[in-house]
Parts: sequence; C-alpha cells; structure tokens
Amino acid sequence: MALVNGNFAKLKESYLFADIAARVRAFSEAHPEKKIIKMGIGDVTLPLAPSVIAAMAKAVEEMGHKETFRGYGPEQGYGFLQEAIQKYYARHGVELDIKEIFVSDGAKSDCGNITDLFDDSNVALVPDPVYPVYVDTNVMRGRKILFMKGTPENGFLPMPDPAVKADIIYLCSPNNPTGAAYSKEQLKEWVDYARKNDAIILYDAAYESFITNPDVPRSIFAIPGAKDCAIELCSFSKTAGFTGTRCGYTVVPLQLTRKAPEGQELSLNKMWLRRQTTKFNGVNYIVQRGAEAAMSPVGEKECGEMLAYYRENARMMMETFDKKGYKYYGGVYSPYVWVQCPKGMGSWEYFDHLLNDLAIVGTPGAGFGTMGEGYLRLSAFGTHEGTKEAMERIAKDNI
Repeated sequence: MALVNGNFAKLKESYLFADIAARVRAFSEAHPEKKIIKMGIGDVTLPLAPSVIAAMAKAVEEMGHKETFRGYGPEQGYGFLQEAIQKYYARHGVELDIKEIFVSDGAKSDCGNITDLFDDSNVALVPDPVYPVYVDTNVMRGRKILFMKGTPENGFLPMPDPAVKADIIYLCSPNNPTGAAYSKEQLKEWVDYARKNDAIILYDAAYESFITNPDVPRSIFAIPGAKDCAIELCSFSKTAGFTGTRCGYTVVPLQLTRKAPEGQELSLNKMWLRRQTTKFNGVNYIVQRGAEAAMSPVGEKECGEMLAYYRENARMMMETFDKKGYKYYGGVYSPYVWVQCPKGMGSWEYFDHLLNDLAIVGTPGAGFGTMGEGYLRLSAFGTHEGTKEAMERIAKDNI
C-alpha cells in the first residue's frame, strides 16, 4: 500500500491568501457596484523596465533563428546572469564567487526546496509574525519549529536568545510582513549566535532593494563571518517587478559546510548544485536575459524609479496613519506598512471592516502568526491613484 506524507495533515486547512480571496470574491459578488482597492497580496502593478523588455524581445528573436536558438540551459543559471548578479552585489559592497550564485524561478521555490539539504531532525527557529512559507515547508517535513516573538518592544526584530538552541534560523530583512529591517549590529549578533551553535541562517533578502540607507545591510554577507553560517535567498519579483515573469537566485557560499548524521563533512554549495541538477531544469533563456538587464547599471536605475514610485505610496500611507494617530511599523525600507488595528480590533475584524465598509483589502496580521494578531499589513504595490483614494477613505473613517 502506498503511504503518503502524513505531515500534510498537520498544515492549516487553507492558505492565508486563499481565505482572503474567498472573502473578497463574496463581497464583490454581493456588491458589484463597489470599487475595491486591493492592498493585500504584495503583487506589483508597474510594467517591466524598458531595458528588461528590450532584452527579452531580443532574446525572443534569437529563439527564432537556428544560429541563436537555445535549448536546455545550465540548471544553476547562465553565466551572463550570474556575472550580472555578482557585479550587482559588488556595487553594494559584497564580493561573491560566481559558483556561489544559483538562478531559480523565484525565492519562494528556493525557500521550500532548500530544506532538502537539511536532516529532518533539525530544529527550525522562525520569527513570529512570519511569511507562512517558512513554517509550512518545515511542517511538511515534520521538523520541530520554535518561534521567536516579534513585538512592539523589540520593533518586530527578535534577537538571539542564548538559552534557545536551534539548527536552522529564518531571518527576513526587510521583514515580510512587518517591514522592519535589521541593523548591522543586530545581524552581527545573529551571525555570532549561528556560528557559536553551528547553525545555519536562511536569510530572505527579497526586499533588499527597498533599503536606501547605506548603514542598513542589503545582504547578510555584508556581515563578517556570515559566509560560514548563512545562505541568502533573493528575488527579482520586487526588485524588478518579476512577480509574473518568475526569476530569483540563491547564494550558497563555497566555504559553507556542515556534518551529516553519519559524521561526514559536506559542502552545502555542492549539495545545492546536486539538488538543482537533479530536480530543476533551470529558468528559461528569455527570462534570464531580462533579469540580466535588470541587474545592469541602466536596469538598476530604471528599476529604482519603479521602487521610488512604490515608496511614494508607502509615504502616503504613513502620512495618513500619522494623522489618524495609528501606530504602525515598516514603510521606510519596505513596501509594507504594518498597522496596529484601531480601537482594539482583532486582525480579521479590522480586515472585515475595511472590506465591508471601505472596500479596501488588506492582509490580517493573524495570518502571519499569533504575534500578528491585532495588526494588518497593507501593501504599497498599488497605483498612486488607488493608494490615494484608499487613504482618503481611511482618513474619513470614523474609527
């Protein structure tokens, strides 16, 4: 008899965003005349940058000629994109070996797939509130999960507790959902903790491009010693608007090694290469040419203009909440504003109020963990017009 993975039965019945979609759909069907402004899921709204479109169009043309047609590519990514990523990191003060860069179809995939490298006996340490993928992928493997509390007192940036022992540490900075970002000093504490405990940090840098302060690290590898204890996952989704185009990358240091249960020392870089060449056929050539353009100096400038557009949305949101006297986090180095629900309302209660009374869709903080209760995440990835109208509705709200 074929047996299935019983750990799936331990997952919550439905994914957070599926619950939201169902409520929005029901409201829309009941009130077709209402203009709904969606500020929930972090999907971008601006088109791809001109240099990206030009590069992809040229790649499409190449695919139509025998001399330039491309079939299967290298699973870890074409050299031209790896080099572009390497130069991008160098412009921001981090040196990488080309063999440390693995191109993928997005950070979400890698976030789940990277767990293949770790024994199921490992203990995972996850922040709360948290991006649900960190939790669910480990539940699927049957791992023990410990939670570290993000609170207003620590600015939703939990720090190491020497009394807690963990093997896999999930950090996201700027954070999803709270928008909070770790300082160099704070990340140094995490690196020191990981090295002392022989643990590995899985560092989600999907929102690094929103950081404008040079004193706030855009990469864990800006911290001395991080290459001995960290893997970085990144994405073009937010940096270049690739949510529907799909491309990301993971950086696994060549020097990063850990022991297997049998005692042998293994290279995680070689393990990840083996995993990818076995289970992944690579990102298509056309998309990788677009990603290469996004990583170029010209592309970075164009994408920077897109990011500035979203930052302006965040500014409008923060200005509105300041005037309302609402407590919030994020918005400065992040496209997310993590707002405390007014009048002591619960997350889903405030979500329903915004949807039913103001026709605005947010994301209930409770969906990100127990410490998210009483908060709501709003995304700055909409249009200026939509954000402005949504903030006008909230400004007039009588709660």
